[in-house]
Amino acid sequence: MAQFELIMPKMGESVAEATIIKWVKNLGDHIQADESVLEIATDKVDSEVPSPVGGTLIKILFNENDLVQVGAAIAIIDTGGDESPIVSSVKEEPKIEETTSEEKGIPYVPEEKINSESIKKENLLKFYSPLVKNIAQSEGISISELDSLKGTGAEGRVTKNDVLSYLAIRKDGKKSEPVVEKIIIPQKTEKPASTIKTETYVSTNGSDEILEMDRMRKLIADHMVMSKQTSPHVTSFVEADVTNLVKWRDKVKSAFEKREKEKITFTPIFIEAIAKAIKDFPMINVSVDGTKIIIKKNINIGMATSLPSGNLIVPVIKNADQKNLIGLTKAVNDLANRARNNKLLPDEVSGGTFTMTNVGSFGNVMGTPIINQPQVAILAVGAIKKKPAVLETADGDVIAIRHMMFCSLSYDHRVVDGSLGGSFVRRVADYLENFDVNRDF
Repeated sequence: MAQFELIMPKMGESVAEATIIKWVKNLGDHIQADESVLEIATDKVDSEVPSPVGGTLIKILFNENDLVQVGAAIAIIDTGGDESPIVSSVKEEPKIEETTSEEKGIPYVPEEKINSESIKKENLLKFYSPLVKNIAQSEGISISELDSLKGTGAEGRVTKNDVLSYLAIRKDGKKSEPVVEKIIIPQKTEKPASTIKTETYVSTNGSDEILEMDRMRKLIADHMVMSKQTSPHVTSFVEADVTNLVKWRDKVKSAFEKREKEKITFTPIFIEAIAKAIKDFPMINVSVDGTKIIIKKNINIGMATSLPSGNLIVPVIKNADQKNLIGLTKAVNDLANRARNNKLLPDEVSGGTFTMTNVGSFGNVMGTPIINQPQVAILAVGAIKKKPAVLETADGDVIAIRHMMFCSLSYDHRVVDGSLGGSFVRRVADYLENFDVNRDF
């Protein structure tokens, strides 16, 4: 019989491993070509792994919750036919990529740099997954402590479970099994009150229902708390008269869909205005590294997208300023559809330099969003409402029914002052208000 090795796929330049969260197929199940076999998760996105061949699943090489390196065989599929050597779905060994804390969407922590080109088998312990580094950072584990851990993963890699076991040992001050070569217990020091973690205890009774957060909700919760602890948030508001762009969209949406085979929403129009405003105010398109301000040359705009599960994900439109309205519309629709179907790649939710969230899609008129670290600003657009407004005309002021919308910008007050934040959100509103009703697509 011919056998095929299903390989943990390469999911992006910044991803070296993934966790198996669910086997969709069981041993002995028949698999169609391109049918999903299992679900995997990184610290950025959940996705499915399809089989490129049809056949029968005859061997599962990893269990659920196992951390697997990109390029490793995870299952064997019998494709039928004459007996032949096992065929792999990849042709060469994957390279281990070096990433920065900023690319992974977590705050910068000084750490030892690893040259991915010179990594050899004997020093693979020096490479840690984004998830392991995230846990280490939040729990105050130093690089030297990580280096001392004896990993139980592939080729001695330190896994999430290794770190959690070490934390339990460090907390209890004793060890039950030799999971580390040397444990370094930091000396107890007094911490400022603001850095001391406290636990809130909630009483329950027999009528309460207790739900455990799913993996994505835990990541979102940690990221939001970290953002509020990292950045002093300030929010500025403006109200925009978007009557022109509403009328333009109503006029062209049928012809647009007929010609481009895409529905045009307000989102790509908002993103177009944001990209223009970022070019006018490039200091809003930055990140912070200690006392250094990093000005981003690329304008990569993330759009917060609600998932059917109730969770949130932020796919990123890369180089948004270089796309016309048709290109933005296609990018928005593609990313939103694939987000809702767990088809996004990790690279498609990383690298953002600015984020927009549409609170108006829930009927809200305004919001005060939390900054998506390591960015320094996020814009919320509210629901478009018909309201009476005062218009200045040559014959004097008149009251007319206009389409009005609030825009709110939350920004990091460490590097964005009120003048910059307020001017930026006002410029976005100006681009929306001055939308050309006679423009083509």
